[in-house]
Amino acid sequence: MKIISFYLYFARNRPPELFFQITIMYIQKIICFFLFISIVHSAYSQNQDTLTAHQYYFSGKGNDHNNGTRRHPLKTLDKLNSLSFQAGDRIYFHGGEVFKGNIFIDSSKSGSLHSAIIIGSYGIGKATINAGNETALSLHKTRFIVIKNLMLKGAGRKTGNTKDGLKIDSCSDISVNDIDISGFQKSGLLIYASSNITNRHVYAHENGSAGISVEGPYAKKESNHKIYFGYCRAENNPGDPTNLTNHSGNGIVVANCTAVMIEYCTATNNGWDMPRMGNGPVGIWAYEADSVTIQHCLSFKNKTSKGGADGGGFDLDGGVTNSIVQYNFSYQNQGAGYCIFQYLYATPWYNNIFRFNISENDGLVSDAKAGIHIWNSSRDSNQFYNCLFYNNTIYNEKNAAISYSELSDRKNFYFYNNIFEAGDSLIKGTKGDGDIYGGNDWWSINGNFKIEKRSKKIVGLSIDPGFQKRVSTKHTSAKDLIGITKYQLPQNSLLRKSGIDLKKKYVIDTGKKDFLSKPISEKGIGACL
Repeated sequence: MKIISFYLYFARNRPPELFFQITIMYIQKIICFFLFISIVHSAYSQNQDTLTAHQYYFSGKGNDHNNGTRRHPLKTLDKLNSLSFQAGDRIYFHGGEVFKGNIFIDSSKSGSLHSAIIIGSYGIGKATINAGNETALSLHKTRFIVIKNLMLKGAGRKTGNTKDGLKIDSCSDISVNDIDISGFQKSGLLIYASSNITNRHVYAHENGSAGISVEGPYAKKESNHKIYFGYCRAENNPGDPTNLTNHSGNGIVVANCTAVMIEYCTATNNGWDMPRMGNGPVGIWAYEADSVTIQHCLSFKNKTSKGGADGGGFDLDGGVTNSIVQYNFSYQNQGAGYCIFQYLYATPWYNNIFRFNISENDGLVSDAKAGIHIWNSSRDSNQFYNCLFYNNTIYNEKNAAISYSELSDRKNFYFYNNIFEAGDSLIKGTKGDGDIYGGNDWWSINGNFKIEKRSKKIVGLSIDPGFQKRVSTKHTSAKDLIGITKYQLPQNSLLRKSGIDLKKKYVIDTGKKDFLSKPISEKGIGACL
């Protein structure tokens, strides 16, 4: 009140211009005052979390009657589960040691925005949580938890374990970093109905159903939101021996989700022991998902069961919308390098993009027999539409470039500025006539090429791309993709300037870089310009 009285006294009988300036000045001072109070309160709250936080150390040489300091550590996971954690607490396990049992964190043990609860290792190396037949670490309806620098180990997918390794269920604001997960029958890492989950450097191997998976209530894409995977590796996840009705043995699979980023991840040697024939696993893929980005990833030598389908590199499957697969490399997968699928009873598949990707010698075993496989078991083109496939390089010495299933009804599929080089017929199947092709280069290794024709007009090219064909691909990590230069066009190649200017002609924003992260050429053809 005194401030207001002073303001009225000072402003009385002043010119209108001065009165306005005084008013603005006082409003600014009031805003600054309340902003200062807010900052002080936030800092105080954060400081209070820090002041009241505890650090709990665990060691095989400890005792559960100790106070949990580094000098007097606790010992068992049973003791850990009995503790009441709060924001800012730290739980550390002695590196190199094995702790039997499991960890369960629920809503009563949540962190805060400025003070997460951290669970990790101390000393040299990673500590191991040996869960036997159970889940190693479960997070349920909790928030602001950091899991880092741990090994989670199960008894084996065929030797007793029936669970997931790290399960994040109905949580938000969780960070997972530098975790090794193996020996679980289901998924190494399972995220279910959660949001704001960040995963980096997760190594998921020798699990059953999948290395890494995102799941939720079926066809509810909003059930998982804002999920990030970076620099993860899914390797040798062979299959779930108890699943006789559906696919298993996936590398990274995300479903019932929206706003998912998968980048710089690697998937290899998955799916080789799926215990059934039928639909099979894929290295990195999505279904019933919206706004998924898969980029700068490597998927190679993935497999399926004997006589089974799929076993491919990358896949946007049933019900995927508004998603993009870009700057990826796929090679020597038993299934197609890039799968474009819509299965019966899925929600509609539409508005998806594949660009600046490379496939090398994919489709080795399963029914695809090509670098790209297109399939729609719904038999309804209104369920499968609007696909842009441009500036990709598909190279296949023995099989076809593109394979159309007899079940592949679709509409508005566009193929622009791609390089298709194959030893077999370039297009396999008879269902490709309805698609729009333009600015592509078709080159047959054996001289039996099929060039594009629309309205009796030749619209495609047939120019040898001049690739370094005899250079064997040996890259095994996504971080090395920038070094794959064998599919870069020679400097004097006509393919560098003979394509369609997609931005000018079709208002397609092609981005600013090619597969090798170099500036794109507006009329360039292929993934490496």
